[in-house]
Amino acid sequence: MKRLLVVCFCLLAIPNTALAQKDIFLSPKFNELSKKHKVLAIVPFKSILDLSSNREENSEEIEGKAVQTGLENYFNQRKKRKKFTVEFQEIKTTNSILKEQKINYDDIGLYSSKDLSKILGVDGIISGSIHLNVLLSQGIEEEVSIGDFLFFDSDFGRIAVKISDGITGKLLWKYDKAITRKGGKNTIEFIDSMMKKASRNFPYDKN
Repeated sequence: MKRLLVVCFCLLAIPNTALAQKDIFLSPKFNELSKKHKVLAIVPFKSILDLSSNREENSEEIEGKAVQTGLENYFNQRKKRKKFTVEFQEIKTTNSILKEQKINYDDIGLYSSKDLSKILGVDGIISGSIHLNVLLSQGIEEEVSIGDFLFFDSDFGRIAVKISDGITGKLLWKYDKAITRKGGKNTIEFIDSMMKKASRNFPYDKN
């Protein structure tokens, strides 16, 4: 029993930054492949919902586009305080081009990053997936016990954000993270909190 307690204490003592680093991938060829990048496009995320009820029509699309909006909001707010080495295409423009090309939400996954980059006229694509057991865009209830905060963290799903090179299609950066009650009560808050934690490892930050 004493050994078990010691192990648990050691796990709790590990810094969050050390654990978070395992969730971030950076390609060893990032500098080589991204040196000419000027504009990235954020496309709607693939959404996988595991809901017992309250599913609305087009719920997957709503949640996937909520992440797209959350990322744009984060980058726009971040630009006011810190510069990036690239610009981000407005999602209004991105979605308009996709619509013009008759690429609907369900079809985006059928196109490679190379194809999407060419269609959208950008140098790279920010995409990913989100797996939820709640409708995060509608908000999560705020009531939570002390036990949840200290021990259980209430897992509501998982998100993976990735950046791919437009010319080669190769994965340049990926961030994978659990969605918990501590992360925020809706998509905008969660994305902002998540990206702030990853900001030291975001490869397009201008030093």
